[in-house]
Amino acid sequence: MAVAVQDRMSNPRIRALVIPREHGAWGILLVPLLTGAAVGITSISGGFAVFLFALVALSLFWLRTPVESCIGAGPMRVQNAAESNAVLIAITILGGVAAISLTALFWGGNRLGLLVFGAIAAVAFVAQAELKKLGRRYYMAAQIIGSIGLTATAPGAYYVATGRLDAIAAALWLANWIFAGNQVHFVQIRIHAARLTEGRDKLRRGAAFFIGQLLMAAALLAAWRMQLLPAIAVLAFVPVLVRGFLWFAAGPQPLAVKRLGWTELAHSVSFGILLIAGFLL
Repeated sequence: MAVAVQDRMSNPRIRALVIPREHGAWGILLVPLLTGAAVGITSISGGFAVFLFALVALSLFWLRTPVESCIGAGPMRVQNAAESNAVLIAITILGGVAAISLTALFWGGNRLGLLVFGAIAAVAFVAQAELKKLGRRYYMAAQIIGSIGLTATAPGAYYVATGRLDAIAAALWLANWIFAGNQVHFVQIRIHAARLTEGRDKLRRGAAFFIGQLLMAAALLAAWRMQLLPAIAVLAFVPVLVRGFLWFAAGPQPLAVKRLGWTELAHSVSFGILLIAGFLL
């Protein structure tokens, strides 16, 4: 059976039907998960609970792609029996992993707060799907709303590790969502304004992003002054603020999608490290 599954997965079309295509979404999911885990884990039992939560989060995120392929809601859909079998096998395995891990989490303690995160994430993903149906004009808004569900892994990991739904959980969620929203907006601006060379043209096309940068800077300053975020956690946003403002002043920049992806990944890693340091130091 393992050989048969491997043979199926060697088919590029079946891989596309089963494996999530949104590479950036993996980062939006994993970085918050790691930040919540690093801030929350203080014991072996807490670490094991986070491991189970990670299995739930990753399997459910992965599960969406084969389910969409099966029901025809995604960009690709099954066309023959072999593809249908591969998709159903993936759904069964991923659904089983999620169910077993979630059962173990609830068996190990009172973690009803996970239902809150699950409900909010579900609403966010439904809203994202509905916005995508409206066309490309709403694609960025759909991504930003969907990232609410993906970044829920930060407070989720912290919650299962500590058993607390407190200000730290809320701050981790909000910080990760604001950062993810900034990344989504910047990538979309870089893609759609790749041919612009003049600063005033960039400012005209990216006015919403520029205003968003200013609002983010003001909100972070207020969060620091109100002691909602530690100083180091606020500094975690400085690199993306700088790269955002510098883009408006930079000359012609040919769009290299892979390089842009790696650069944003580096920003995500540095953000995660500084955010963790802010809450632990």
